[in-house]
Amino acid sequence: MHRYAVLILSYFFVIIPLCQAHPPADSLGIQRLQTTMTQLQTSPLVRNGTAALSVRRARDGGVLLDFNARMSLPSASTLKLVTTATALAVLGDNYTFGTILEHDGTIRDSVLNGNLYIRGSGDPTLGSNRFAEFADAPTLLRTWTEMVHSAGIKHIRGSVIGDASVIQSLPVPNTWVWGDMGNYYGAGVCGLNFNENMYRAVFKPAKSVGQPAGLLRTEPATPFLRFQNNVRTGPTGSGDEVIIYNAPFSPQVFLEGTVPAGMNVFGVKGSLPDPAFFTAFALQEQLTRAGISINSLPQSIGPGRLPEPGTTEAPAQVPAAKRTPLHLHTSVPLAEVVRLTNHQSINLYAESLLILAGNALAKAPVTTDQALQQLTRFWQGKGVDLTGFRPKDGSGLSPVGALTAANLSGILAVMTKEKSFLPFYDSIPVVGESGTVKNLGRGTAAAGNIHAKSGTIEGVRAYAGYATSADGELLSFTVLVNKYNPGSLKGVMGFLEQIMTQLTTLKVNE
Repeated sequence: MHRYAVLILSYFFVIIPLCQAHPPADSLGIQRLQTTMTQLQTSPLVRNGTAALSVRRARDGGVLLDFNARMSLPSASTLKLVTTATALAVLGDNYTFGTILEHDGTIRDSVLNGNLYIRGSGDPTLGSNRFAEFADAPTLLRTWTEMVHSAGIKHIRGSVIGDASVIQSLPVPNTWVWGDMGNYYGAGVCGLNFNENMYRAVFKPAKSVGQPAGLLRTEPATPFLRFQNNVRTGPTGSGDEVIIYNAPFSPQVFLEGTVPAGMNVFGVKGSLPDPAFFTAFALQEQLTRAGISINSLPQSIGPGRLPEPGTTEAPAQVPAAKRTPLHLHTSVPLAEVVRLTNHQSINLYAESLLILAGNALAKAPVTTDQALQQLTRFWQGKGVDLTGFRPKDGSGLSPVGALTAANLSGILAVMTKEKSFLPFYDSIPVVGESGTVKNLGRGTAAAGNIHAKSGTIEGVRAYAGYATSADGELLSFTVLVNKYNPGSLKGVMGFLEQIMTQLTTLKVNE
């Protein structure tokens, strides 16, 4: 049976009351899984670490196999499944973000006496180039400039202000490490995100290995940042070995590591320390090029932002309810944001969704820790046992966050009862076909029959999602491997592919 037909059949089972005892599961198949997990745990690959597996019937949450499933272990990016499931369940798959261009003054004789704002809604996709039908950053800047022109404004007696106040949490969870935060994958969440809060540092490698690599420019321009460049030239083909060190709201950036020889130029992606300020700066630059003069420097408002010494203070800001809108930009639906989050494993998207779902649940702005408390209560309220559930962020980038295999498989099973389950299921990459598991399990029974989110941080390999059994039963599963021995990933992956194949050959209703 085709996997989508199986999914629909399994999905309808979710809403049928279960009034009779379930038939026994495939005892031989479960035993094979148990044996494989035991072999993995006792092998030299993981002998000093931990392997865990939890498998459930999705329609009723019945446990088929728990192996070390109550041990709290790092989840890596499989945690994104919890975050995206929560966002869909709380906000709905058709939810959209709105970003508003507005002003707080009066327009007379082509002069705006007041401030021009870009008011964010926490949209992590604003200005991204991942969506063919939606404006990227340059297009949005041009559109906003056209809207200012259309309003008859040729001069602004005030500031261009990036309004990030919708999110009151500081940008970066407090357990993220210094070596991640300045790099593109460590971009912090902001009430006004733009271009995925990212820039490129463009280097000129030297002709000789070991010689300094010059920093030519950043794209887009970021003259408000100060770079200390210690990057050198590595061997040809060595790739991006640069680490960017930077903290939220700090203009000081440290560049360490190497870029490969043999390249004319080489770009490395970094994270913007204040995305709302950058958005205001970029719009002010665009307006100035279009002949619109502004008598104050760009500003940003939101948590953690302090005016730079010597800058011109913006006039007193007017509450959003009293501002005049000029343009509304609407995002793609949440289902598409979730699909990108899970297919491309975008940390920024996950962190934004965590905060926004937490805001909705609390009916007030929350911090990352408070959002996690709201998320935990939400799933506990649906009957999930979250003993051992200790996340520290929404993406799994934190090296100290943890959950149990049973926690995650339980949430995934309960998620099948939510109205937004089908968009959630479709957001998870298909083994052997798409996303980060495209090359996994090819030529095996797992290919096309498992939707799985991968998770990888140092010493951790994890997969979680849904498997379709040989007799058409939808299963939720989580497999976590923590502290496998260095250099043994290939062997670990062999076991993980075997486990996923065995899941699809189970006959649960025998």
